[in-house]
Order: sequence, then C-alpha cells, then structure tokens
Amino acid sequence: MTLGWLGIVRLGLVQMSLGGMVVLTTSTLNRLMVVELALPAVLSGLLVALHYAVQVTRPSWGYRSDTCGNRTRWIVGGMATLALGAFLAALGVVWMHTAFWPGLVLSVLAYLMIGLGAGMGGTSLLALMATCTRPERRAAAATITWLMMIFGIAATAGTVGALLDPYTPERLLRLVGAVCAGGLVVTVLATWRIERGLISEPEPEPAPLLEGLREIWAEPRARIFTFFVLLSMTAYFMQELILEPYAGLVFGLTPGQTTSLSGAQNAGVFVGMLAVGIGQTGLRIGALRSWVVAGCLGSALALTGIALIGQMHLPLIVPAVVLMGLFNGMFAVAAIGSMMQLAGEGRHAREGTRMGLWGAAQAVAAGFGGLVGAAAADTLTQFASNSTAYGLVFLFEAVLFVISALMALRILEGGRAAPAGRLVPGE
Repeated sequence: MTLGWLGIVRLGLVQMSLGGMVVLTTSTLNRLMVVELALPAVLSGLLVALHYAVQVTRPSWGYRSDTCGNRTRWIVGGMATLALGAFLAALGVVWMHTAFWPGLVLSVLAYLMIGLGAGMGGTSLLALMATCTRPERRAAAATITWLMMIFGIAATAGTVGALLDPYTPERLLRLVGAVCAGGLVVTVLATWRIERGLISEPEPEPAPLLEGLREIWAEPRARIFTFFVLLSMTAYFMQELILEPYAGLVFGLTPGQTTSLSGAQNAGVFVGMLAVGIGQTGLRIGALRSWVVAGCLGSALALTGIALIGQMHLPLIVPAVVLMGLFNGMFAVAAIGSMMQLAGEGRHAREGTRMGLWGAAQAVAAGFGGLVGAAAADTLTQFASNSTAYGLVFLFEAVLFVISALMALRILEGGRAAPAGRLVPGE
C-alpha cells in the first residue's frame, strides 16, 4: 500500500507548519535584530547560518529513518524541537533589548534547536514521501506539499505582520508562541497512524552511514545533482536575510509592513509553484528542466528590478518582490520534483539517506548564501549608500541564478538528470 492523495495532503500539513515556524526566525526576528536593535546584519546572518549548518546532520536523520522502520517518530520529534527552538529564538530577541549577552547565548541555543528540528523532521518527512509515493505521483506530491508549505509561510508572515504593529516584545512572544503551539498540534494530528499499512520497511541489513553515503556519492546522477543544488540554492537564499532590512532602510517600511512583504513574496512563490503543478500534472506543459530554467532566469530579472528601483527610489518594492517570489516558486518546486524523482533511483532503501544528502547540500547553500549576502551588505554599506550596497548584492545573486539556469540546461533532461557521460566528460 502506498500514500494516497489524502495522505500526501496530511504530510503537506506538516510542511505547512514547518514553514510557518521557520519564516518567523528567518524574516521577522532577523529584521528586528537588524533594524530595531541596530545590530549588524552579519550577526543575524550568523545565527541563521548556524541553524542551516546544523542541518548537515540531515543524512544521519535520513539514515536513521531508513533503518528504524518508523519515520513518524522522527517527524514529530523534529517538529517539537523546532517549535521550542523558534519560541526561544523570539525570547532571545526580547532579552537582547535589555540584556544583550544572555539574549545572544539563548539565541545560539535556539537556532541550534531550530536546525536540529528542521533537519530531523523535514528529512524524515521527505523520505516517507519518496518511499511511499508511487513514482508517477512524486512530482505532484512535491508540488502539493510545497504549495502547502508556502501557504503556511505566506499566511503566517501576513497574519503575524498585521498583528505585530505596533510592535512590543510581549506581542511578539504571544504571536510566536501561538504559531509554534498550533504547528505542533497540527503535526501530531496529521501524522497520527499515517504509516499504518504503508510499504516502508527498514533495510534488513543496514550498512554503516558512511558506507551508505559513499554508495550514493558513487551514483553520477546523485553526485552531480548535489552540485546543482549547492549553486542554485545559494542563489535562492542570498536575499533571505537582507530583503526585509533593505525594505526598512531604503523604503522606510515598518516591522509589520516588512513581515507582510515577506508574506507577499511567499504568495508569489505559491502562485509560481501552483503554475508548475498545473502545467506538469494537468496541462502537461513543459519538462521539469524548462520550469527550472524559466524560474532561474525570471528570478534573475526580478532581482535586477529590485536593485534598480532602490536606486531610482520608486515605490515598487511590493510588486517587484511578488514577481521574484513567482519565479522563485517555479524554480523551487521544479527542482524539488527532480529531487523526488532521483531519490527513488539507485539502491533501494536509500531514499532517506539520499534526500538527507541533498537536504544537507541545500542547508549548506542556504546558510552560506544568507551569511554571504548579509556580510556583503554590511561591508558595502561602509563605502556606499544603503540602496547601492544592497542593490549590488541583489545583482550578484541574479548572476548566480543565470549560471544556475545554464547548469540546469546541462544536467537536466526531460525532467530527469542526463546520463553521466554527458555531464562529466571522460567519466
């Protein structure tokens, strides 16, 4: 027995809860540290990079879920860790108002927990989907669950943004606490007995983790796709920590307005993902490669526009960000669809470890991209205006997206990775 559509939607509810909790730490709390507390952007960048760095443990969590025969326990345990970490991160920001160092120590602990929780729960969730979803449904399953995640991100950012003004620390803690508690309850209800009757047996003679990783790394498709994930996700995440500060410093938006801006961006991501889902599963328009390339090039164009409107002081930040979100969504869901397809290839019972490897690559790229973007913005503001400094970072990100599009043309073919011989000459 495999996952039906209802089961896929139930797992999507977990992704929705995960997205809602994570967006608070990467957007709202980040903006409060940079603008309201006047801390260097690189500090919040380091904290977010820390939570991504911890996610290099994703292959380990995937391996554990491959071999234990019960992925639900890792999903729920991860989400509980994430919920507690997200609330402690908000408390850390509040403490920084009056006691900086205790607040910073608490924030470090909180972001460690966020990374562990997201890695544990997210990897096990994707592994369950890759293992128990029929191959012809995997692209659609990826679309559904990521649409629900983006809906959770957009709804949380928009709602919290509307309720956060006028900002007070007490209001922040109440809102974050409500989001985290609600997300954990949804996770428990959504995963209750979901694995009953599913085909998700553990590997009968599990090999050690490092041996399993070596086996996967020996697969040309898996190896080269890992490099693509590193580059493209670096481009995807470079703006994550600087977009809201940019909107606040250059366009004068309030904390609530910039949080709502993040919601508008993710609403665009939702529409972009929906377009791919309809095009792929309903209208049969375009291969996954075409959607990946279109998403990369469109994202590059939108980022260029975001940089230029800051220079020209045009009040077009909201539509520009929505457009960027639209193309980001196209790229992301098409890339995830390719990942879901490739996860089921190669040696059986390695789906979790394979998804963990790519999840770790994504986490490294996200942490590196976010940190580099924040550090570059901090450095450039010492020599140029805010609009110019941030604009240069956006333009560099656009260049990376163009390179990613060229790489996708090279390594993806008809929605599947191209044969290894066409990717690495002489192999």
